[in-house]
Amino acid sequence: MKAAVIGAGWAGLAAAVALREAGAKVTVFEAGHTPGGRARRVFHGEFDTPLDNGQHLLSGAYRHTLALMRRVGRNPDALLMRRPLRLASLDGRFRLSAPRLPAPLHLAVAVLGARGLSWSDRLGMLRLMRGLKAMSWAPPREWTVLQLLRHYAQSDTLIRQLWDPLCLAALNTPTAQASAGLYARVLRDSLGGRREASDLLLPCTDLSALWPDAAARHLTMRYGSTVRQLQPSQDGVVVNQERFDAAVLAVPPAFAARLLDAPLREAGAGGLLDALKSFDYLPIATLNLRLAGPWRLPEPMMMLREDPARGHLGQWLFDRARLVGDDKTGELAVVASAAVGVAERNRQPVIEALIDQVAEQAARHPARLPPLPEIRAAELFIEKRATFAAVPGLTRPLNTTPWRALALAGDWTDTGYPGVLEGAVMSGLAAARTLNPRAA
Repeated sequence: MKAAVIGAGWAGLAAAVALREAGAKVTVFEAGHTPGGRARRVFHGEFDTPLDNGQHLLSGAYRHTLALMRRVGRNPDALLMRRPLRLASLDGRFRLSAPRLPAPLHLAVAVLGARGLSWSDRLGMLRLMRGLKAMSWAPPREWTVLQLLRHYAQSDTLIRQLWDPLCLAALNTPTAQASAGLYARVLRDSLGGRREASDLLLPCTDLSALWPDAAARHLTMRYGSTVRQLQPSQDGVVVNQERFDAAVLAVPPAFAARLLDAPLREAGAGGLLDALKSFDYLPIATLNLRLAGPWRLPEPMMMLREDPARGHLGQWLFDRARLVGDDKTGELAVVASAAVGVAERNRQPVIEALIDQVAEQAARHPARLPPLPEIRAAELFIEKRATFAAVPGLTRPLNTTPWRALALAGDWTDTGYPGVLEGAVMSGLAAARTLNPRAA
């Protein structure tokens, strides 16, 4: 099989790896020059190590991603810092830490020993998890996350301390708009799964080096190649006037809709075209900071408290220097999900407000952290279309199309997951199987 993959993001590369292993000759078309898509390496002259276009976090539940890393010769144990579930706020007022005990005992001990929550809130957390399990982790399709939380009488404090940040991290959508069904799936596979599934996996290298680079080395890559023509049929696909036996279209849905507009109309598949055009998107902002000297956090990843009125919009803080094993410098990443307010403002005030948020909350930590060192460099990345808005009732396309020679791939396809890295990998593997059942 001569196969084309359009898009070198995590979904496209997963499809390409699976097709190549099944014996196909694979060519990957990528408009950019770095593999990884929306989770890729970027360079900045004022930083000593490569950055990412957005700080990402994996979990122990990402079994497809971890297996794919091993398939392309990358060792997750060496490239990812694995830590038991531990959520701790930078100001020291909240902590949820799971011990290395069998599930579900590890979660019960974590909840009962949580800092910063009343006993009523701790019991409320257990009530929510029991309730979700009783409904087979499938709340009504039309429910938002906030409706789910209210149904199980979660307090405002508990929502603000825990459920809001977790929802933004997993779905990049505020609880008042986010799908309860997708949130329940994430909770089922992490907090409600095996103990190892709730582990946090923090990348110790840039996201392209994690595995996309290794995958690309075994493929025919055409960087800087924007696909402007796509003509599918039942026995092949023409890509930029070159014929292939099959193709995977692994690009954002709006771009897929533009490429397939005429073919889908001719095929009478207006429903799929409408689905591709129905997505809304939300941004994620990541502020990278290079400090004048080392500054170690109590944890490599910590929670931040939001105060939108003051521009304190970050939810998570990462000690990047610690992750890459650099003891001589200080480097941080501040992440703001669903960052509509960030994307609409001038960058310098946003940067200053986020730095103030970190410094102020660090000063409150009971361990008396040293003052934040001088900022030597600051780079704010805003991925304006980081993920689709994970709202209730959203119709997401399958991997199949009206043509057996063309498959769709992307975290936006109907994976059952929100727009996360594991969903992208799952979709790519499924798209490969659609074209060749031997593709694993």
